[in-house]
Amino acid sequence: MSFARDWRRYGAALAFLIVAAGCVPAAGTDAKSAPQPAAQPAAPPPSAPAPPRAPVRADFTLAGLAEQGAVMVGQVPSDTRTLTLDGQAIPVAADGRFLIAFDRDAGTSARLVATLDGGRVVERAIAVAPGSWRLEHINAPYRGAATSDADFERRRPAELAQIAAARNMQVASDGWRQKFRWPVTGRLSGFFGSQRVYQGKPGTYHSGTDVAVPPGTPFVAPAAGVVVLAASAPFTLEGNLLIVDHGMGLSSAFLHCQRLDVKVGDRVAQGQQLGTVGRTGRATGPHMHWGLKWRDARLDPGKLAGPIGG
Repeated sequence: MSFARDWRRYGAALAFLIVAAGCVPAAGTDAKSAPQPAAQPAAPPPSAPAPPRAPVRADFTLAGLAEQGAVMVGQVPSDTRTLTLDGQAIPVAADGRFLIAFDRDAGTSARLVATLDGGRVVERAIAVAPGSWRLEHINAPYRGAATSDADFERRRPAELAQIAAARNMQVASDGWRQKFRWPVTGRLSGFFGSQRVYQGKPGTYHSGTDVAVPPGTPFVAPAAGVVVLAASAPFTLEGNLLIVDHGMGLSSAFLHCQRLDVKVGDRVAQGQQLGTVGRTGRATGPHMHWGLKWRDARLDPGKLAGPIGG
């Protein structure tokens, strides 16, 4: 009797355990069979800050000297489409900067006009101060290295054509943005803008600045640029002539050189040696004649480079 009763109790307990075991997930399957929470959308990445807007310029900004023989660098008003100086188109760089200059004989005033998107016009009147020019007597023949007046008249047109073609070349250079330096330092022996008299015969005004140094003295680029003329033979007046374009219509000419170390098409860096000083062409002694032009305007190198040796 007691054995039968104990067996019935044991069987009931065993049945309960079997039923309970059926409610427990099998080992290793709970992660797959258990319900999962709904996936949450990923948070969007933080947006990059907007680039700062360029300041709005309602007028021109100008720096430099407003006087005969000098250069000014400026910034156009925002949204400028075209720029003119006394009616002549002026190129504007991508950052809105531009360059203008005033000839040795420029008038007393000039006018900048910017036309903006939408047709609005911004104008700026510029008062141009006069220069002060010297009178110089030069003991050298007016015809330079030509053997006679006839020889000079025969050779000169082709030389002028080469110079004009070189100055009309369009090159890309940011040299005009740099602070110019003197190509060589020494005693100033000729001054920009001075009226010259050659052995009693009046000539045009002096178009550059002369620095007297020994022959063979190296000279360097006053600013970066591209070589647009390197004379293969001495010119009657300029001798061995080199012209470097600094961009925006601004160019340097180096006259009377003894030797040229660069050729047409070379890109030169500020301070790079370009050649050596000599006395070729119309010259009374070894010196560097440095001339500057912006388009057709002749400029005073000292007004860009500052005091020599400074």
